Amino acid sequence: MKAKKWSEHVYRVGSEEHLNVQNPDDDKNIELQKKHIEPWLAAVFQSEHLSLLLGSGFTKAVADQAGTSAADMACDYNAFPLDDKLKDAAQNAAETMARGEANIEDQIRVASSLAQGLKILGDDRHTKINIALDALFKRFLNGISKTERDLKSAVEKCAAPEPADAEPAAREEASEKLDPLVMLVSFLLSFSSRTATRERLHIFTTNYDRLIEYGADLAGLHLLDRFVGCLEPIFRSSRLDIDMHYNPPGIRGEPRYLEGVVRLTKLHGSLDWVYRNGFVRKVGLTFGPQDDHPAINDQPSDSVMIYPNSAKDRETSEYPYVELFRDYAAAVCRPNSVLVTYGYGFGDEHINRTIADMLTIPSTHLVIISFGDEGERISSFCKQVGRKAQISLLIGPHFGNMPTLVENYLPKPAIDRITIRQTELLRNRGWEPAAHKNEEEER
Repeated sequence: MKAKKWSEHVYRVGSEEHLNVQNPDDDKNIELQKKHIEPWLAAVFQSEHLSLLLGSGFTKAVADQAGTSAADMACDYNAFPLDDKLKDAAQNAAETMARGEANIEDQIRVASSLAQGLKILGDDRHTKINIALDALFKRFLNGISKTERDLKSAVEKCAAPEPADAEPAAREEASEKLDPLVMLVSFLLSFSSRTATRERLHIFTTNYDRLIEYGADLAGLHLLDRFVGCLEPIFRSSRLDIDMHYNPPGIRGEPRYLEGVVRLTKLHGSLDWVYRNGFVRKVGLTFGPQDDHPAINDQPSDSVMIYPNSAKDRETSEYPYVELFRDYAAAVCRPNSVLVTYGYGFGDEHINRTIADMLTIPSTHLVIISFGDEGERISSFCKQVGRKAQISLLIGPHFGNMPTLVENYLPKPAIDRITIRQTELLRNRGWEPAAHKNEEEER
């Protein structure tokens, strides 16, 4: 049977499949789509095990709403010896993983391999490559820092009271646009507001910035990761599944699970990770540090723990890479597990293979939310795994737009619980909800 071609806007939830959605921004269509999508996601998010995989599209979505831009991922070969060879190798690596144009991650990985090879051969050009690599790393880290600064400034501006002398036109424009602070917090709470007795939400990300941590602070979420300590937490290999509980007032010996607890794993490392004295540490780096911050030194490639995307499994065996990917595989590859991806372009073969392995378990489910199908990587992946019933789709500029997603399609668990109780109360009193009455009248 020939697979149907996807259009720009696609959604598939449960038994509803629409691969050629026309005018999804129309108010009537949004209401119809919401009836299909929101209840389905609400049910899926309360599954036994829930994981969320966030790619670079997550930061870009928040940055776009805040009127800023995400860090530039473009390559820069100007200061590198053998720049033509590096460019060809990086491009071949990108094409091998069906990602189109090479980015800075490909360049860093290829340049590091070249420097190591030249050093083994005794070629002095490895020194020049390392110097150029440090400069490239520094520019990349400064770009991430600038993104964090801009996002922080935009969010703090939204939290500040509006000046009394603001122009009416500016007020109206601001009121029509969803506040990036509200959007970020609502997005995270839609996934993390699970019943406390269920398995904690586990967030995985390939991003190096700390936008998730920043949003969790704003939302009042408690993050659990592999780092142990207070001043400079150290990455530990032990997996103790530490959790948070509390004792209700007046009750002793019966601790209850604390709500709003989330596990976080950063698969490619983070801006605030450093390797020092044999340990991977998380340093005290403010959100949006200045370019001259002492934690980001003149040789960041030797100290800042950032791992470019893994093209070969041997690269993922390096510490602490192996621990991060073990957590990822252990969290998603188990029965009754749901993985939701947002802003992830399916350009990392190792991550994709783990998702494919997860789908071999019949009770698992994958929800893909994306602004687009760049390079047809998502559609190719879905065709390759061939498990249509286990994959839900929300693809396109409408469904992948975070403000639209938050306002219309993502469930709001706190409201859901109140609505359920209200419906039960009205039914017990013999009063049918208005929506139910309208449906009966239409019949």
